[in-house]
Amino acid sequence: MRVQQKAQQQGFTLIELMIVVAIVAILAGVGMPAYQNYTKRAQFSEVIAATGPAKTSLEICVQTGGTDDSCTAQAENAVSGAFNTAVTASVTPELDGTTATITALASSAIGTDVDYILTGTVVGSRIDWTKDTDSTCINLGYC
Repeated sequence: MRVQQKAQQQGFTLIELMIVVAIVAILAGVGMPAYQNYTKRAQFSEVIAATGPAKTSLEICVQTGGTDDSCTAQAENAVSGAFNTAVTASVTPELDGTTATITALASSAIGTDVDYILTGTVVGSRIDWTKDTDSTCINLGYC
């Protein structure tokens, strides 16, 4: 009497492979938008950092009793060429009486017309900085 052995299955069936591919596609579809927003936020952190030299320059100028024009000029010199132009298009500081403003504009690599605006109030010999609600980066979630 001969005993028949059951054949052992080896490898994966086509349906199992198709299920795995479908799961990977769904996960990629969910993950890609989140990853793209994460990379934009990471790039935009350079735009925020580019405002640092202008903030410092304006604060020092106000502490030493500089005039509006001289403080603005010093802040412009502080940021001249001090940022990565692949990400940051421009940084524009200005001091007008008791209000200081720094506007940083992102390059087209991040998106068109994405800006970061800091508004400062001169109080004595210091500047209290706040993020301006008109900054377009707020609605996009970059800052």
